[in-house]
Amino acid sequence: MIDETAPVLHRAAHIVSQRADGRPEPEMIAVADGRVRATGSVAALRDRFPGAEEVDFGDATLVPGLNDAHIHLVMTAEDLLHLDLSAAAVDGVDGLLATVAAEAARTPPGAWVRGSRYDDVKTGPLTRTELDRVAPDHPALVVHVAGHWGVVNSAALRELRIDESAPDPDGGAYGRGADGRLDGRLVERALMNVVYPATARGDTALAPSSVQDKLRGLGRAQELWHAAGLTSVCDALIAPDDIALLQRARSAGELTLRVGMLLSVDHYAKARALGVGSGFGDDLLRLVGVKAFLDGAVGGRTCLLSEPFADHGGHGLQTTSTEELFTHVRAVHRDGNRIGVHANGDAAIRLVLDAFEEAARELPRPGLRHRIEHCSLVDEEILARMGQLGAIAVPFAGYPGYHGGALNTWYGEDRTERMFAHRSFLDAGVAVAGSSDYPCGPYQPLLGLQSMVTREGMDDGVAVGPGQRVTAAEALRIFTLGSAEAEGTEQYKGRLTAGQLADFVVLDENPLVIDPHGIAGIAVRATYVGGERVHAMKGE
Repeated sequence: MIDETAPVLHRAAHIVSQRADGRPEPEMIAVADGRVRATGSVAALRDRFPGAEEVDFGDATLVPGLNDAHIHLVMTAEDLLHLDLSAAAVDGVDGLLATVAAEAARTPPGAWVRGSRYDDVKTGPLTRTELDRVAPDHPALVVHVAGHWGVVNSAALRELRIDESAPDPDGGAYGRGADGRLDGRLVERALMNVVYPATARGDTALAPSSVQDKLRGLGRAQELWHAAGLTSVCDALIAPDDIALLQRARSAGELTLRVGMLLSVDHYAKARALGVGSGFGDDLLRLVGVKAFLDGAVGGRTCLLSEPFADHGGHGLQTTSTEELFTHVRAVHRDGNRIGVHANGDAAIRLVLDAFEEAARELPRPGLRHRIEHCSLVDEEILARMGQLGAIAVPFAGYPGYHGGALNTWYGEDRTERMFAHRSFLDAGVAVAGSSDYPCGPYQPLLGLQSMVTREGMDDGVAVGPGQRVTAAEALRIFTLGSAEAEGTEQYKGRLTAGQLADFVVLDENPLVIDPHGIAGIAVRATYVGGERVHAMKGE
């Protein structure tokens, strides 16, 4: 049967198709019905599709749509309704406190004042005492950029019914000062129980914003991410209400990102009862699998290590018991679904691999590939075990660029040579995806590419594990084909070849040939999802 749908022909000076056959790159792509119909020379496609509409991007470069395999879309939609307390937005602790004070002044007494992306290293230390001074009549919450701890004031402690005698929650802690009194820090599960509906256990969770407000935040997040070149993401911590929000946006024609989802394991029983599992959905909104946690954060300095931190000692936190981890993995694996387990430290990763191996021994499921979210600190043994299991690594791309030399201070230079080990994963044949974990790291994928290629701090220029550098072409494949493999869509996403989804980005320069220190600064002229333009720079 002949397809009569007229395609649109897209031409650019450079097209990076990532075709698998090694043939020369095309000069033009033909797009119809949301897919790439054909690629080839300008003459060949004009001859094949006479009279077809043409779009000429001139000296630009077309690359496949960038795909973040671990990011937090719904969380970002909520955060965008509150204060941005990132180091880029506030000038030190004084600037942060001034921002909180201004928000408190325009907020009714007793209502929450919330902010996120606070970085204690770049901005300075913060406790409840400072927050009490600027917001005495409002419960206030400041979440750290790592997302695994935060600071609240006294009014918030009262609102949350946390007093001096409160025991630490399982997998978390209430921070205390030298005097033994609460200092306002909520660490790991203590914070998650308050902030993240997908993982909350108990009745102290903050009420989320209204659906209409969250839809507004969702729209803003999509605008920002499309402008950075993202066409697909995997929201790595989803609850049923979040799925309902995304479905509502989709029904209204307001979901323009392709969204994969990792459902919090705390809600897995509901999905299982409905017979819903990995792959449920379609090309726009689909369930990738299930998400579980095992340890803390790299930036929060709470990940579970076999050797102590270089700067302050200690081995980090295990936030889920080993028994519970094995139960989760066994259940999800038994049902034929993919699980992604958050594990940063090498000690945590080994426990995850133990659980994967046990599940595979009990019930072999060839082709079922589980994920290790972040998978930050590895060694040769871990790499070999991952390869044998077919496990997929989803490490931070932008952390060397964002944290810079601080990583060497926290972990030591010997260990940073084994962190975010993109080079080692590729060399060992372990599938590796591109990830920002925003809001924990910068969401801009081009910054992630530069970080992977240079392994240098964006602010201080310090080398962080330079032995893990990859080429620009490898970095692009990680953020496209690797991410597609992590979500199970590699058969039709990540290339600009016939039959693939017509998701592509129009860049001002070619990231494969310029000085890699300039990759993060490349302008995104336009972004297309399914052949439809979802972002364009002014004048394009």
